[in-house]
Amino acid sequence: MPDEFDAAKRIDELRELLAYHNKKYYVEDNPEITDEEYDALSRELRRLEAEYPDFASDDSPTNTVGGQADARFAPVTHTVPMESLQDAFSIEELYDFERRVREMIPGGVEYTVEPKIDGLSVSLEYENGRFIRGSTRGDGITGEDVTHNLLTVRTIPKTLTEKVPYLEVRGEVFMPREVFSELARRQRDNGEKVFKNPRNAAAGSLRQKDPSVTAARNLDIFVFNFQQADGLSFGSHYESLLRLKELGLKIIPVTKPLLRIDEVLDEIERIHRERDSLGYDIDGAVVKLNVFSHREMMGSTSKFPKWALAYKYPPEEKKTKLLGIEISVGRTGVLTPTAVLEPVLVAGSTVSRAILHNEDYIAQKDIRIGDTLLIRKAGDVIPEVIAVAQHQPGAEKYVMPPVCPACGSPVVREEGEAALRCVNPQCPAQLLRILIHFCSRDAMDIKGLGDEMIEKIVAAGLVLSAADLYELTKDRLMSLEGVAKKSADNLLSAIKASKDRGLARLLFALGIRHIGKKAAETLAETFGSIERIAGADVEEICAVEGFGKVMAQSIVDYFGLDSTKALIARFEQLGLKLEAGETARRSGEWEGKTFVITGTLPGMSREEASKLIESRGGKTASSVSKKTDYLLAGEEAGGKLAKALELGVPVISLSQLLAMIEE
Repeated sequence: MPDEFDAAKRIDELRELLAYHNKKYYVEDNPEITDEEYDALSRELRRLEAEYPDFASDDSPTNTVGGQADARFAPVTHTVPMESLQDAFSIEELYDFERRVREMIPGGVEYTVEPKIDGLSVSLEYENGRFIRGSTRGDGITGEDVTHNLLTVRTIPKTLTEKVPYLEVRGEVFMPREVFSELARRQRDNGEKVFKNPRNAAAGSLRQKDPSVTAARNLDIFVFNFQQADGLSFGSHYESLLRLKELGLKIIPVTKPLLRIDEVLDEIERIHRERDSLGYDIDGAVVKLNVFSHREMMGSTSKFPKWALAYKYPPEEKKTKLLGIEISVGRTGVLTPTAVLEPVLVAGSTVSRAILHNEDYIAQKDIRIGDTLLIRKAGDVIPEVIAVAQHQPGAEKYVMPPVCPACGSPVVREEGEAALRCVNPQCPAQLLRILIHFCSRDAMDIKGLGDEMIEKIVAAGLVLSAADLYELTKDRLMSLEGVAKKSADNLLSAIKASKDRGLARLLFALGIRHIGKKAAETLAETFGSIERIAGADVEEICAVEGFGKVMAQSIVDYFGLDSTKALIARFEQLGLKLEAGETARRSGEWEGKTFVITGTLPGMSREEASKLIESRGGKTASSVSKKTDYLLAGEEAGGKLAKALELGVPVISLSQLLAMIEE
């Protein structure tokens, strides 16, 4: 068991991590870790909080629903909270749930079991039988009004079969697998960022400002809970779902009431067996008490109902044969091996390829061509090799190629790195990926220049560097197959428009090793021009907050190359903006100041407040400590406010923050 200091430090780290990943998952619909990794972090935090109750906090991620309302949509207050569910990962936890139920409720109980749809939870409200409002869960108390987008979901009835005075139900909006596959194909063809899985696609589609975009995504819904009503009353969950079906709502597939926990377990296993054949993604099964009076007896915690449990399925594992290993070259010259597999159905889709990362990964698992491999989808999305199940007799250890497969140049492995790298700056494979990155949405955002179009341009020899894009002509573009006059005009307009994207985007577009989007923005804000960045030494760059020696050396090395100097000179000649605008170089009056934001701010989201603080040189943190300079507190500030008062940290309101800026 760690001592109190280490425990407190780890608890703060975990809370900050979970808050970050909650935002990526629920708000931005762009998760960075798998569900299994998130669950492991959450379980570790829950265990530490139980072992060290003095560090408990009301605003811990273990006590709050993961999402938050998006400022782009009008807020909706849920009169019946939209709670989350307690997860279970083992049969033992299911039996513990049954034991708690029997301790609280004398006599027999009834259970229902239903699939846990992997989508976005919403509330639907009807008045006199007409659909009047739809909202997301948000943080369970306040969600987002997405009525106009939900009106485009064909399986949500606009009028019920009866004029019920008032009805609120809860459902899960999802994207069917076939729809997701087609959407992902279109996104790849158009050079757009591809949604990672159907859940993110559904959430991203439902949060569109333009309902016509949502309509084109062909979303679906299952209603899984009765929330409240005038003119209707029910004694049980199963009865309520049957009645909701009569009213025209599409209900979740649910069992008839079950009396024994072994029947519940059988149903959980049946759903698991049929998982691959479903037309939608699930990540578990939900067990609920059927009788509403029993639910009232069990009650709820601040986050979960005690009368329900989400049994999470482990990632599905399958065996298949390794047919070969293909090597691709990335935009930074890294050689990435990919396993070519005998096609096998895993978690609802056919898998025929899996990334093998690098030569160390292959060596550690002793992967050889012809082997039988055990594979799964990380987070039910990305295929990965778990282990070698069986070596093929006589198979030899795999050795990575000593030369680049794209240009034949020698490859090197730099000290401290696991990757082999082609160091030829004229490598055609690198050029393709450099241009794809340069034109991507977060970089220069050149619409129409997707992967397929860039491949055509490179294959035709029309460009040899990113600067060549700005010298393309209509005639050259129209010489490509499938490019007509209008398409060529649109491409040229998009290329011209990208000249004004600004310094931060250009820095990110250059693809400098170790420099991501945020680092590029910081460089632009700090130095103000590409000339000053190119002239800075390692020490100067290391002085910028968030930059270490590796990042600084990478920048110095990149701008020290003759090819880089020539490229920047051409960009200047072609009219690209190589300086930051005034808004990006505001004075750093809050340089070195740390702010923590808590509660609901009037008329401004936390993200907007963070950007406001950072634009003045300040930084934001997720937890209050002695190093915190200010706590920006809104309504329902919670535990962070108490901690700030205890430590003597100055507490300010949004109006005070704005007044500080005025001064």
